[in-house]
Amino acid sequence: MANQKLLSISLLDKLNTPGAGYDVLRYIGLHDLLGEEASELLYFMGKNLARHFELNSIDDVTYFFEKMGWGKLELVKEKKKLLTFTLLADSVVHRLKAPIETEFRLEAGFLSESIQLIHDIECECIEEINPKIHQVQFKIMYTAK
Repeated sequence: MANQKLLSISLLDKLNTPGAGYDVLRYIGLHDLLGEEASELLYFMGKNLARHFELNSIDDVTYFFEKMGWGKLELVKEKKKLLTFTLLADSVVHRLKAPIETEFRLEAGFLSESIQLIHDIECECIEEINPKIHQVQFKIMYTAK
């Protein structure tokens, strides 16, 4: 990883595919392949994915979320050791209404590592799904002093 060149997030402008195939692979294929460990492994896949891109600001992270089709990420609250983001979009609504079990661990891992890279402080992320308003909330907690 140390010798690997970071990818520019502008690469995402060159990739454009519909999301249904991605969702089927993610929510069915990966879960079948990864089994009971899927949730934890997806979180670490998200963290690893963030390490491959040049992310210098929260704007870069929100741009990445949009380009990936993950939804509109917005920082809604900032405290000393806690950042709170919300994720909204038609794609989030469709995922939450889908007749398959969906989760947002990949996004949580990506967001955690992105914030860690930007602010140079260890952190973890938990997500909470509010199915009534079709919203996902991510809470980034700084774990280092």
